[in-house]
Amino acid sequence: MRQLKFGIGQPHLRLEDPPLVTGKGKFVSDLIPDGALRAVFVRSPHAHAKFKFTDLETARKMPGVRLVLTHAETESIGHFPCLGALILHMHGGPKIWVPPYLALPKDRVLHIGEEVAFVVADTVEQARDAAEAVGIEWEPLPAIVDMRKALDSGAQALWPEHGSNDAFTLEAGNKEEADKAFARADKIVRLEVVNQRLVANYMEPRGVVADTDHNGRLELVISSQGSHAQRHYLAEMLHLEKSKIRVLAHDVGGGFGTKGAPYRDYVLSAFANQQLKKPVAWISDRTDHFLSDCQGRDNLTVAEMALDKNGKFIGLRVDVLANMGSYLSVVAPYVPALGLPLYTGVYDIPAAYVRARGIYTHTHSVDAYRGAGRPEAAYLIERLVDEVAYQTNTAVDEVRRRNFINKSQMPYENPGHKKYDTGDFAGHLARAQDVSEWKSFDKRAGESKQRGKVRGIGLSTYIEACGLTAPEDGKVILEQNGTVTVHIGTLAQGQGHKTTYAQIVSQEIDMALDQIRVEQGDSDALDNGGGTVGSRSMPTGGPVVRDCTQTLVTQIKTVAARELEADADKLEISDGVVRVAGTNRSMTLADLAKKMKPEERVAEVKNYMPPGYTFPNGTHVCEVELDPDTGAVEIARYTVVDDFGVTLNPLLLEGQIHGGIVQGAGQALMENTIYNEDGQLLTASFMDYQMPRADDFPTFHFETRNVPSTTNPLGLKGAGEAGTIGSTPAVMNAVIDALNREYGIKQFDMPATPERVWRAIQQRAN
Repeated sequence: MRQLKFGIGQPHLRLEDPPLVTGKGKFVSDLIPDGALRAVFVRSPHAHAKFKFTDLETARKMPGVRLVLTHAETESIGHFPCLGALILHMHGGPKIWVPPYLALPKDRVLHIGEEVAFVVADTVEQARDAAEAVGIEWEPLPAIVDMRKALDSGAQALWPEHGSNDAFTLEAGNKEEADKAFARADKIVRLEVVNQRLVANYMEPRGVVADTDHNGRLELVISSQGSHAQRHYLAEMLHLEKSKIRVLAHDVGGGFGTKGAPYRDYVLSAFANQQLKKPVAWISDRTDHFLSDCQGRDNLTVAEMALDKNGKFIGLRVDVLANMGSYLSVVAPYVPALGLPLYTGVYDIPAAYVRARGIYTHTHSVDAYRGAGRPEAAYLIERLVDEVAYQTNTAVDEVRRRNFINKSQMPYENPGHKKYDTGDFAGHLARAQDVSEWKSFDKRAGESKQRGKVRGIGLSTYIEACGLTAPEDGKVILEQNGTVTVHIGTLAQGQGHKTTYAQIVSQEIDMALDQIRVEQGDSDALDNGGGTVGSRSMPTGGPVVRDCTQTLVTQIKTVAARELEADADKLEISDGVVRVAGTNRSMTLADLAKKMKPEERVAEVKNYMPPGYTFPNGTHVCEVELDPDTGAVEIARYTVVDDFGVTLNPLLLEGQIHGGIVQGAGQALMENTIYNEDGQLLTASFMDYQMPRADDFPTFHFETRNVPSTTNPLGLKGAGEAGTIGSTPAVMNAVIDALNREYGIKQFDMPATPERVWRAIQQRAN
């Protein structure tokens, strides 16, 4: 591949940043038209209750109020979909019963903050006043928030028509073979871990503006991860043809999976617009976000590893309880399914059986959150491998080296039938240990001890599967002024797509990036688009843009050959000019565009699917220092060596990894969503839910040791979620290493907050 100034592999600064840092971004709240009506919800103060409205007319007659919607007015709206259940069944999984998820509940709420009415008024203040005036009679009912209690024989089912709080059961591997391995094991190591519930706190809370365009079509501006998906959901629920709906997403301030789901505010704003024929805007505040946006993780997992007399892994059994909340959100059942085949990680384990059960509780629904099932799998196996090391009195790195899948075994099919195409796990572990100065750790630990601190070191060697979700459309256009426009169905939320896609185009046409415009987020621009989820944008969207551009280059050269009276294979394109090699004959792309038919200036790809999954992998090494007097944990050093196949832009890649490390470390050290026994959310604001800050972290060392993917046309492996997948176990392994070295504490669950660390030390001391 040629090394071009603006092409693949170059560390170009983000094209997106100048408008964002100068206040010219286009977020949903920036795009509320003058005269738009404003909407708010009436929410349940109970986690489980029956209710009936006693007074709606007072609110409806208040100044500025245009509409008060309840279930009675919205009964015609279809149920929210659960595509995860459908996908699983289509691929041979169980047929999952999906509870009715209505636009507004009829007479029973199932989680705190559940929406029961939608109030539309001239101003936000008027809508809030009217919402407070809605009369409701509540009959509180017992709530179940603990998954184990939800499975008790006497527990009341959230959905009586289903008859159980056991929502579904998924399996991977071979139970019989795993049981045989355990029967002949010389040692069995057992571990139980908590992967706590998280709130996806993006910078821009969700919002929607629903309007009707000049053609009478419904038009929504949404802070979302996929315009085409949202159009599909809205069409189904509102019983409209997709051609009657246009969804736009401009700048999106973070997503992390949570903004991929459909929400009540989207469909109700659209419904209200249809009723009132005026634009309707709903903008989330942080309280709305904590109460109503889908949450992440929330697993209880028990695992056992079977070892032979030489310390080799011969079998793995895993049992997962996955809290679904009160409803099955759009891909919720698919989240544990994504993790099931990856619980063996980077290890050569010949037999494994993994079972995951989805559980209903009186909590808010969960959905995809950065990594979606893969972080849960990586956390479990990397914690379990450390536990094996402790119980066999073996160094944690030695246990890993002894059991890694060797690069000579590639391609390697694991017990979950995921076929790893490439990987050198021992290689990046060795490099990470070298860079992190692993061998001199004891010296640093001694220096910490002299200052009254306790130092620990931990690592994780992870692998994930990504890049294969939905088909993708793309289009590349040579404009009449000689610039190029890219339309792609992915949707950035801060990843830098406008820059990386432009670099792919530049690699083929050799032009400056400011001559390439990348457009995403308009459902009218393409027939289909898979959005941005599951680290799919570059592994899936990248080949689409490359293929479109190569086709466009062929079309350009065909016309240029005619105009310049030369063979097409003698033509070169660079700096906006087509030249006949070795001569002074040339044409600018702008002049050539005027000679081309409109269809010759457009190249399209439809319904592209990659050949298979890609498998990013790597090693994270973390050092922490904890203060035994306060329990405070500080990350002192952090090293990452990753394998991402081919790097499109090393600068943007490093930024993705930095953000992922912080997100994963935030779970390890501080983030925790807590419901009390009555289902009240105790962490419903930033006063109670701690988020990581820049000064919580040292300078990260990041490098790649890439082995190109053989399952991706560009050799890419995807990187958007990898930092989060590798960091959480690395940080927790470091914390437990510190606790074990000084206090003999070998098991400790996230989050490692100062209070929890301090209490663990005090309990051991007493």
